[in-house]
Amino acid sequence: MERKEIRTILGSNLRKYRSIRDWSQMELAEKADISMNFLSEIERGNKWPYPDTLQNLAAALNVEVYELFKDESHAGNSDRGYMNRFSNDIAIAVEQAVKKAVTSVKKQYIE
Repeated sequence: MERKEIRTILGSNLRKYRSIRDWSQMELAEKADISMNFLSEIERGNKWPYPDTLQNLAAALNVEVYELFKDESHAGNSDRGYMNRFSNDIAIAVEQAVKKAVTSVKKQYIE
């Protein structure tokens, strides 16, 4: 999977979860403590958020970080189960990496 694909999936999922809650970009940006312009760039796949920002977005949307990386574009394929497992494995790995990075950053600033 290419970097642009991951960004596209992230942006699509942010829009999806935001739309489910009937929130504007401004509402989600405020809840996640980021600028609306930055959120717009993330949703369009032009910017990549820091791990803390991913956690803030997921928390604001009341979802797990890995859910922001689920690729549901293959849901209609015959190998749906395989693709879902593959996507879930990637998403879980990303979430673990994000948590590890956040912990490391927090340790640097606390100590």
